[in-house]
Amino acid sequence: MRITMMNIVAAMSLMLGGSALAEEMPALAKKNGCDDCHAIDKKIIGPAWMDVSKFYNGKLEKTTAGKTVKEATGGKATEEFLLTKISKGGAGNWGSIPMRVNDPSGKKEADIKELIKFVLGLAK
Repeated sequence: MRITMMNIVAAMSLMLGGSALAEEMPALAKKNGCDDCHAIDKKIIGPAWMDVSKFYNGKLEKTTAGKTVKEATGGKATEEFLLTKISKGGAGNWGSIPMRVNDPSGKKEADIKELIKFVLGLAK
C-alpha cells in the first residue's frame, strides 16, 4: 500500500511539474515571426519571454544589459513602451542585437497588444 501511494504521489508530481512550463508559443506569435528570435523559456536571439515577463512584473531586477525597468522604458508605461519597441524595433535593453522593425505602418497594433498581454502574463 505504501509503495502504491508513493507511486501516485510521484506521478502527480511529474504531471504538475510538466505543466509548469507547458505554455506554448501562441499562433499569433508564429504568424508574425516572433518565434524566429524568441522562445518562451530560453534565449534564442532575443530574450526568453519568461525573462521579459519577470522583468516587467518586478521579479527580475535587471535586464541582461543591466538596465532597471525605469531605465529600460524611459519612464513610460510598460505596455506603451513595449508596443513602441516591438513596432519600431531597437536595441540596448537585452543586449546589442537589435530587435527588427515589426510594424512601421501601425496595422498590427491589435496583434502586438495581444502578444504583450500574453508575455506579461507569463510570470504572474
